[in-house]
Amino acid sequence: MKWKWENLFRAGMTALVLVLVWSVWRAAAQGKAGAVEITEPAEGARFNPGANIRMEAVVGAGAARVKRVEFLLTGEVFAVVTNKPYLFIWTNAPLGAKELTARAVFDDGTTFSSAVVDFGVYPAVLTFGLNRIPILQDTRMFDIPLWQYCASLIYIFLAFYVSKFLDFLTRVWLQRRADRTRTEFDSLLLDLLKGPVKVVLFAAFLRIGLELFSWPITAQRILERIFIVILALALTYMALKFVDISMGLWQRRTHPDADRSFQDQLFPIIRKTLKVFTVVVAALVTLDNIGVNITAALASLSIGGLAVGLAAQDTLANMFGAVAIFVDKPFRVGEDIKLDYAEGTVESIGLRSTRVRNAAGFLVAIPNKTMGNAAITNLSRRRNIRTEMNFGLAYDLPAGRIGEAVKIVEEVYRSHSMTAGVLVGFTKFTPTALNVWVEHKWKGTDYTAYLAGLQEMNIALKQRFDAAGIHFAVPTQTVLLKRD
Repeated sequence: MKWKWENLFRAGMTALVLVLVWSVWRAAAQGKAGAVEITEPAEGARFNPGANIRMEAVVGAGAARVKRVEFLLTGEVFAVVTNKPYLFIWTNAPLGAKELTARAVFDDGTTFSSAVVDFGVYPAVLTFGLNRIPILQDTRMFDIPLWQYCASLIYIFLAFYVSKFLDFLTRVWLQRRADRTRTEFDSLLLDLLKGPVKVVLFAAFLRIGLELFSWPITAQRILERIFIVILALALTYMALKFVDISMGLWQRRTHPDADRSFQDQLFPIIRKTLKVFTVVVAALVTLDNIGVNITAALASLSIGGLAVGLAAQDTLANMFGAVAIFVDKPFRVGEDIKLDYAEGTVESIGLRSTRVRNAAGFLVAIPNKTMGNAAITNLSRRRNIRTEMNFGLAYDLPAGRIGEAVKIVEEVYRSHSMTAGVLVGFTKFTPTALNVWVEHKWKGTDYTAYLAGLQEMNIALKQRFDAAGIHFAVPTQTVLLKRD
């Protein structure tokens, strides 16, 4: 029994050693099979734009089990080769720095990748000949040839002065165009473009220059995000300045009789609201372009906006009603208006309500959302004050003198300097009088002056009637008694 256990132990140990040896051999074999190397292009190679670039990779021992070889540019699969030689020709290569990786995929699903090879596609003249200087080509800092740093400094210098020069030419040309026009909007727009355009041109030229060289992927991403942020800041600045210019131009073009206190309340709120909206949209777009997931932020803003909108529904409705009143201008402060539920003089227009002083002296506050939906009659904007009057002449007035009375009425009312029009006529027989109808139109809308003028004309009419012996009718009734 003892011998059997010893034999079993020895057999187990032998099997364990064989398994370990087989595993080491398999790992070594797989490691050789996974040795992927890019032979072309060489590290740091340069190609002219539009050139045909040869891409070739080799796989170590055990290559017969290779299913395919994938060529990746900046982490994205660019080409797939299934047979030896693992070769691909890239035609019409565009400008820019490139990062090439070869990845071997085996039948069992395992993959092995090569080291990253950096190369560039740009004309030789863009290197300013610095790559031909041995010390600059051979000296490296952070695995980048020193000549690339020197060329980048030259590009920064050129981008600064080229953008400044183009900005100067643009402003000179636009200034000449603006001087030929009579409007002030183009001059304001020119002032808006003076600063940001130079920044945008500088960032654009600098990005074009720096992207020609082979930078590490981390540096490329950082530079790309910096350029996006610079461009976003410049455009956001332009948008905010445009809001200020537009609001200032709008405010200057408002009617001089408008309520200045209402404008002082409304314009700052509209300006700040537009600016906040512009900044929020610009921030979200910028974050999305630099790779930040803004879905959660948009969801939070949507929920928060819904909650605020529900809580401040009436307040927002009144504010929009105030904006509608200001834009549409159905009335102004000091004018007389008439609604279904109020009539009087407008004393103030606020962000929440419009205050109207009625004939009884009471101040009525009407919500602006109600004013926005109401049918408003502006009494102050009528062209004249129309008056209808009926005069009763006595029945004992002879027929020949009725025409004289009508003529006197027309002469009195037409002779006044504020009369815009008058119609007079003997219209009907009433039970108590001979009716003379008068329609008079008063020039202007000053009600106090209208009452004084109407009184003056009425007194003059009474004097003329008294002088002519024409009497107004008084309510009388004639009773006839008939006997059988």
